[in-house]
Amino acid sequence: MAPLNRLRGRWSLPALVLVVALVGATVVWTRQGDEPPPVSTRDAVIDVPESPGSDRTVQIDTTLYLPERTPAPAVLLPHGFGGSKASVAAQATELAQRGFVVLAWSARGFGRSTGQIALNSLDHEVVDAQKLLDWLATREEVERDGGGDPRVGVTGGSYGGALALSLAGVDPRVDTIAPVITYNDLAQALLPNSARADGVDPSTPSPGAFADNGVFKRSWAGIFFSAGLSGADATNPGQEASEPGQEDDDQGLGGAAAAATQPTPAAPDDVRPTGPATGACGRFQADVCAAYTEVATTGRAGPQALEVLRRASPAAVTGRITQPTMIVQGEQDTLFGLDQADANARQIAANGAKVKVVWYSGGHDGGSPGPELRGQIADWLAFHLSGEGEDPGTGFEYTVVGAFRSSGSPSLRNVVAPAYPGLAGSAPVQRVDVPLSGREQLVVNPAGGNPAAVSSLPGLGAVVSRSSSLSSRLSLDLPGQTAVFQSEPQTGQTLVTGASAVRLRVAAVPGQPVPPEGAVLFAKLYDADANGVRVLPGSAVAPVRVANLPADGTPVEVTVTLPGAVRPVETDHRFQLVVSTTDQAYANATQPAAYRVSLASPALSVPVVPGVNATSDVPTGALWGIGLVLIASVIATVVAWFRRRLAADVDPELAGVPLVIEGLTKSYPGGLTAVRDLSFRVEHGQVLGLLGPNGAGKTTTLRMLMGLIRPSEGGIRVFGHRVHPGAPVLSRIGSFVEGSGFLPHLSGAANLRLYWEATGRPEEQAHVEEALEIAGLGNAVHRRVRTYSQGMRQRLAIAQAMLGLPDLLVLDEPTNGLDPPQIHQMREVLRRYAAAGRTVLVSSHLLAEVEQTCSHVVVMHKGTLVAAGPVEEIATGGGEASFRVDRPEEAASVLRGLSGVHEVHVDGEQVHAGLNGMPRASALQALVAAGVAVDQAGPRRRLEDAFLELVGE
Repeated sequence: MAPLNRLRGRWSLPALVLVVALVGATVVWTRQGDEPPPVSTRDAVIDVPESPGSDRTVQIDTTLYLPERTPAPAVLLPHGFGGSKASVAAQATELAQRGFVVLAWSARGFGRSTGQIALNSLDHEVVDAQKLLDWLATREEVERDGGGDPRVGVTGGSYGGALALSLAGVDPRVDTIAPVITYNDLAQALLPNSARADGVDPSTPSPGAFADNGVFKRSWAGIFFSAGLSGADATNPGQEASEPGQEDDDQGLGGAAAAATQPTPAAPDDVRPTGPATGACGRFQADVCAAYTEVATTGRAGPQALEVLRRASPAAVTGRITQPTMIVQGEQDTLFGLDQADANARQIAANGAKVKVVWYSGGHDGGSPGPELRGQIADWLAFHLSGEGEDPGTGFEYTVVGAFRSSGSPSLRNVVAPAYPGLAGSAPVQRVDVPLSGREQLVVNPAGGNPAAVSSLPGLGAVVSRSSSLSSRLSLDLPGQTAVFQSEPQTGQTLVTGASAVRLRVAAVPGQPVPPEGAVLFAKLYDADANGVRVLPGSAVAPVRVANLPADGTPVEVTVTLPGAVRPVETDHRFQLVVSTTDQAYANATQPAAYRVSLASPALSVPVVPGVNATSDVPTGALWGIGLVLIASVIATVVAWFRRRLAADVDPELAGVPLVIEGLTKSYPGGLTAVRDLSFRVEHGQVLGLLGPNGAGKTTTLRMLMGLIRPSEGGIRVFGHRVHPGAPVLSRIGSFVEGSGFLPHLSGAANLRLYWEATGRPEEQAHVEEALEIAGLGNAVHRRVRTYSQGMRQRLAIAQAMLGLPDLLVLDEPTNGLDPPQIHQMREVLRRYAAAGRTVLVSSHLLAEVEQTCSHVVVMHKGTLVAAGPVEEIATGGGEASFRVDRPEEAASVLRGLSGVHEVHVDGEQVHAGLNGMPRASALQALVAAGVAVDQAGPRRRLEDAFLELVGE
């Protein structure tokens, strides 16, 4: 013991100082430059005309964020629908720290701004933004390109992104834009129709059919309208989307669901809308309210409603946008899909403008851009406003979401292509034809459109996108309402990058009524694995309305553009196309109807965009890695030196003794001593029971034996080797301490195989068959562990501990949760193992089982040893014996006459006596010689009696 203590005393303090110094230097080094530049703010209220030609004004509430150095280029930062300038405060501060003057404001009808919501109308919100440009041109903090012309870029998400597009289309003073997760045509976004009889231009990755007579996106539209009424930022994605290489602490249902299911808090007073309300229309303009009311009540949009939506859409002015444009769209977005970004890119590039397209893993259903993507947006603005940094170019980037990790979060990687395919000057996208098969099928639309299929949860999509359990279980297709067509298993991975397309044939059933508004269908494309588990990428569906369907059954052929997605369909997976008559997120047809659906062409056209995995321009990761490796090398050297010194501590005289514990003590801060000066030894072939009440220190002792914690004093030797964390001699111990953990979806045999592989030892040394034979699992070892009873799990845990047939087997409460037959079986398991010459140490509180199973016991109480020895010796204590006889009084007289015998008394037919060391057989012989018939003879006490006496209870 002394050498070990001297070793610690001489070397632990210098080693600790060295490690602390290295860690401290690393912390100081990494924290240099962390302090962000200071940002100051100025609030202002700016008057703008209520409408064109009006002498009435609307007050726009603004905040100007000023960087450390001015003058500087400016950035307009509009917010999302239902938000206010407070919604973008963090992003505004971040951009100001990058050196921009940032102007954030609450749009009319939101926050503390007055006026009514006109949905980014060219005559209202867009004019407001132009007035803000006029105001910026008067500020000395802002760089100018000329009189009344500030140098300015615009970026914003969703509603704010649409404003960026519309403003660039009408005001040439805007120098560059970066719209995020926004729309091109609000009419098509809220009333989409993904089917056309005349086909769709397939040159870009994610084109939309954008046909007339769309299907109302009821759930999202309701959320939109509600946000306008209450001022709640209900359409904001909220959390940030995951990025490649980022550790996400709130993955899966535990984080995303918890955040998503919290009630939306009431808007604080400084952001609650203060404009005039108009009854049931809230703060919407009358024409906007009338358009929503018409669509919400009828499911259809008339000419006036469509005009309102189109007048508020960037599509009205994208033909005039010539500024450099970075389009950022989410892959998890059932509100504004990739087809909206595709349309914006095509229309802007057709003007000769520079266009860069980025698809990321978030969206309205998946989260807002993370820090890396926000940094790319800031880099784009910096280059095009001040020429700083490298030219970000006009490439195309997308994020591939792979399998879910064990933590529940998905693996991610970014892929970069030279350009967005199909734009002016770029080659069209590559498409792969995947054959589908399936006969013509009958689908029925139920009366009222209920019950309806489920594909997504608008507003709660982050729960689905971040949960490995929900992502494959949310979609629900109802029997009788769906037609299914699928491909053969894929022979290699197909990386879907955009909107696939398929040609369908739809016909009415002769004699069945055809709804006057046409057939309403919903198409979706699943990725189905070899076990039939399906995943719907992005939880998105393609609504289809086939108008003028002949009642005589004549089929109508249409091209359907499926939702844009990025999805690696792996080897042995199938593409599965499902066509349904209902979807709970849309306004379903209410009249009962039946249709025949078939493939007009078996080819599913799948877009594929080759690219390379993105890498950082500056190898900061490598630099960090070099530094960390150097630090780790120093620490590893110190640790290795300690381990070599400790590993060499062997006592040859104890090489044949399985276990020796000498003076073992474990103390904790605060004065608690769990084990105090414990000493005992265990020999070959013994089954030793470690007994003691709760808190006696049994488990602490076993943890020290296994090298899980270090003793404060004393030592443990196993076959002569001192035990410490990582000691090689621990490989000679098989243990089951504080419960076992198995993978429930694997068989018992598979669990054992994986455990042994993790040890790194050769397979032939595992002795799996011998361990299983001793444990007695039989054929059950080939069943999944989730089907096991508690007793079978315990026996599997024992088998795992027996792998390699260790010389010392340590078991903590092995009979916990077992019923009497299972306890009996476990007793036999331990006896068979010890019978082969090995040693077993069992910690238990079941005294009767220890008495029947163990050959020796060690009794602990309050951390100290109170008794140790053979079970029979501990149980019999001072040698008290009991005799059942036919003549008790005569037997008592005989026993009193024997030398050394004392405390003889009669209890009915039994006579009890303290033999004081006399063999019980000698006393029995004396009774028989006196003519007393003895029916039974044995020790008076059980182990339980001895145990209670030893621990003072």
